[in-house]
Amino acid sequence: MTIDDTRMVEAVIDGESVRVPEGTTILDACGGRGCGIPTLCYGETITPRNACRVCMVEVEGSRTLVPSCSRPVTEGMVVTTRSERVDHSRRMVLEFLGSSVDLSLTDHVDDWNAEYGADPSRYGEEAARVDEPVRVDNDLYVRDYSKCILCYQCVDACGEQWQNSFVIDIAGRGFDARVSTEHDVSLPDSGCVYCGNCIQVCPTGALMFTSEYTMREQGTWDESRQSQVDTICGYCGVGCNLTLHVQDDAIVKVSSPPDSGITSGNLCVKGRFGFQHAQNRPADA
Repeated sequence: MTIDDTRMVEAVIDGESVRVPEGTTILDACGGRGCGIPTLCYGETITPRNACRVCMVEVEGSRTLVPSCSRPVTEGMVVTTRSERVDHSRRMVLEFLGSSVDLSLTDHVDDWNAEYGADPSRYGEEAARVDEPVRVDNDLYVRDYSKCILCYQCVDACGEQWQNSFVIDIAGRGFDARVSTEHDVSLPDSGCVYCGNCIQVCPTGALMFTSEYTMREQGTWDESRQSQVDTICGYCGVGCNLTLHVQDDAIVKVSSPPDSGITSGNLCVKGRFGFQHAQNRPADA
């Protein structure tokens, strides 16, 4: 979807008139992420797949609710972002997801559950729940599919939208649907180049740096004690932007700003994981 800055369209959102470039989504017209419309599968660098359905809104004349993350604003559109119907839909989605996968590391979910009165536990222990062991088959990152909401962001980052490695895709159907390598082989046996761009876009912590996973298991991971330092990768002449996440004077993981004109949040294996040399100190240092 492209945005045409030369043609403007006018719509009414929650009773207020807005004027935006043609092609702007409802979510962006409302102010983007953080505007009050909850989003789980939405990312700034990946084309929306409408997978989580938590950002649904009402559009006058539409029989069904529509996903605000992908529906473009059209001339004369009348949108309602909060109503009894919208709130009911969001509550049900949050309960369905929360009862089937572990959302404990997903930002804002507790706040949304409280706001919409969602109670995933009401489905009881008999509710179908993803129960897979954490996959640790390489030194760089782990896969915990008990946290996966099948948002497709990692699939698209690995595929045609960014890396073009096509190492992973969705396999199976229904409750058996899962992210998988071809023939479900381990990452070292797949075509993975360990760029880590899948980790960058994962919204739930299903994909995680081994360093972060280890610290969480040890109980030492503490984001309140972490700082972020922006710098430039020194491995080659491209000049990729890096954000170093630092705790106790040690780099614990690396990301890249999604709004960077050079990387758009993407890195190679060296930029993403090659940070140990920066903190290999002598024993008496």
